[in-house]
Amino acid sequence: MAGSSSRRASSFGAEEDEDGALISTRGLEAFGRKVTTTAGHLIGPIDPTSSTHYQNAMSDLHKQLRRPNIQRSRGGSEGGSEGDGPPSVAKLKKEKAALNHRLEMMGVRKNMASSEIHGIDDKIANLNSMRRIVLDRLAGLEQEEAMLEHEILDVENRLEDAQEQIEDAEALGKSIAETDEGNDAESPTMDSSFMSESIYEKLPSRASTPSSKGSRRHKTIRRKSMPILHEHFEPGSSIRDIQAHDDMITALDFDVPFGTMVSSALDDTVRVWDMNAGRCMGLLEGHTASVRTLQVEDNIVATGSMDATIRLWDLSKARYDPQEKIKEEEEEEEEEDHLAFGEALEREKEPIHIPQGTMEDCPLFTLEAHVDEVTALHFRGDTLISGSADKTLRQWDLEKGRCVQTLDVMWAAAQASATMGSTEGTWRQTGRLPDATADFVGAVQVFDAALACGTADGMVRLWDLRSGQVHRSLVGHTGPVTCLQFDDVHLVTGSLDRSIRIWDLRTGAIYDAYAYDSPITSMMFDTRRIVAAAGEDVVKVYDKTDGRHWDCGVGAGREGSIGEGDEKNIVEICRVKDGYMVEGRKSGVVGIWSC
Repeated sequence: MAGSSSRRASSFGAEEDEDGALISTRGLEAFGRKVTTTAGHLIGPIDPTSSTHYQNAMSDLHKQLRRPNIQRSRGGSEGGSEGDGPPSVAKLKKEKAALNHRLEMMGVRKNMASSEIHGIDDKIANLNSMRRIVLDRLAGLEQEEAMLEHEILDVENRLEDAQEQIEDAEALGKSIAETDEGNDAESPTMDSSFMSESIYEKLPSRASTPSSKGSRRHKTIRRKSMPILHEHFEPGSSIRDIQAHDDMITALDFDVPFGTMVSSALDDTVRVWDMNAGRCMGLLEGHTASVRTLQVEDNIVATGSMDATIRLWDLSKARYDPQEKIKEEEEEEEEEDHLAFGEALEREKEPIHIPQGTMEDCPLFTLEAHVDEVTALHFRGDTLISGSADKTLRQWDLEKGRCVQTLDVMWAAAQASATMGSTEGTWRQTGRLPDATADFVGAVQVFDAALACGTADGMVRLWDLRSGQVHRSLVGHTGPVTCLQFDDVHLVTGSLDRSIRIWDLRTGAIYDAYAYDSPITSMMFDTRRIVAAAGEDVVKVYDKTDGRHWDCGVGAGREGSIGEGDEKNIVEICRVKDGYMVEGRKSGVVGIWSC
């Protein structure tokens, strides 16, 4: 109350100054009271004279306030202070105009931002178009590069053939001259010891026999520059689909990205492919049953079949000219220019042409020792290891072409059980019924004298080929081991128990493990990623760098389980090298992806 009285007094004083002391200050001074007065004085009776003077002063004050000039003055002073009263109409209009201006400027700025976005989109579209053009140019350069290297290899092989023919001709001339000299020096009577000599000693030596062009192994060279086109694709991008076979793919492998691929299927054929051109180079013929496992290393191919044999092939002897494909494509393009659209589509659906006789010189030799189908093999250098349904592993010397050691898996398991004093028997009990479709030997890999083998009991056994003994057994899988691969530190295994396990080779302990929804049928890793086929229409990819799991394949991004129409796209086998992935499906299609 005291504060409000003081504010009124100050406002009244200002009005008296403006209007020339309209109100007498003497009456107000008589009305005011000091705070130092006692309570008795405050509640005492008021002087009638003072009360009358107060009433007169207030009536004069109300009259003065009703004057227009005083009201304008008070309105102006109150409008200047915040919260004392409503603002004036002019100020509201001014504020509204300012807000409208800001709103208009916001619209202009929005339009400018939208224009910038459209400009950026146009630039991105132009850059993507330029990128596609450069990618096509890079693909063409890599094709030309592959053809040039093929021509260089062909010229080198022809040069070696010419040099060898010259050497053979010189050797033949010397032998004829020596024979003529010997005939001149011989007596008419034949030496009595001639007939006692072995007939093999009289045969021309291998060194002096002119070697045929087809019997000599051609020179194999590595590519001087590796393809890099797939590195510029987005991860998960499809590079090419090839209708390689008419039945389920059983095995496949390739040497380098955009290089040579070999595939086999239940249609009992083994086909060689030029992945750069998507063209079939020919057939590897000789097996009498389906090929279950194969490996490609440089130009050498090893195939293991259900006919219990292993065959080796040299692809450098193939009669294949990559330039023929370009000539055929140019002719087809000229023909398609004159065809209707529907006829051109029908021509695209025609089966891939398989040339005949191009691989006749490729067979090297056949390894025969197993008594049941070969289910796994791996070779490195001159050593090849094969695993069979006859429950044995065999070590082969590729220089001599013969078996040098046989490892009995069942005997090794029995020895391990006897040494450990186990009462579980010679074969590890997993607590599950054996899978009738699982191979006894699911996977093998060899490096020098070290051998890793995964079997149907879920065990991974590490062998020492020098002693023929099991060095260590890795226990962890509860289902048959179907695939494995190791490097300097880790061993990665896949099993029908729907898991992939990573083992530490130094300690034999499990380093990491990943579970999936379906059994693992195939697995491989490179420096960055692990890829696995798990009974789905996608390949499961694990990026070791950032720990990310993702799907790559025709079913990537699909929600829900596989439908009836998608079963043909189930991936049976997958291979990856340097981010270039190849997968084989039930339908016989081979998909090539960038991952």
